[in-house]
Amino acid sequence: MNATDFSAMPSPAPVATAAEAEQLITHFEGVMDALVDVVQQETDLVRQGRVGAASKLQQPKGDLTRLYIIDTLRLRASQNQLARLIPARLPALRQRHDTFRALLQINLTVLATAHAVSEGIVRGVSGEMARKAAPQTYGVSGRATPPSRSAAPPMAVSRML
Repeated sequence: MNATDFSAMPSPAPVATAAEAEQLITHFEGVMDALVDVVQQETDLVRQGRVGAASKLQQPKGDLTRLYIIDTLRLRASQNQLARLIPARLPALRQRHDTFRALLQINLTVLATAHAVSEGIVRGVSGEMARKAAPQTYGVSGRATPPSRSAAPPMAVSRML
């Protein structure tokens, strides 16, 4: 399920009772705690360079993300009722959510760094292959000419980790 799938969903019904509000918040907190654990594991594994192990967390992370978004949409639809029915729970929920967002920012930074490093390695290997495959010629100035970008042979990369 992607972002467009959620935008096509009908707006969820807001909570009607205090018990229903408590149940929604409890479920949301449980989903958020499980998602925090998975995101923290992923961040730690990527930092350790264990990308293969981190990729195994993709399915549980996706499942928890779907539940998180569904609960978030219901919480958003129930803002007025929650403020009226259980106002004491909202500040702590907001605080937990802010902490979760900070963890997600760290996770995204680690993933972006790993992506940039791996892309740099692949570009370096590709450039070295092009340099070795290109004929060694001399230009008008008598110096060796570097290979053009179009002289680089295609490179196949296995996506299996």
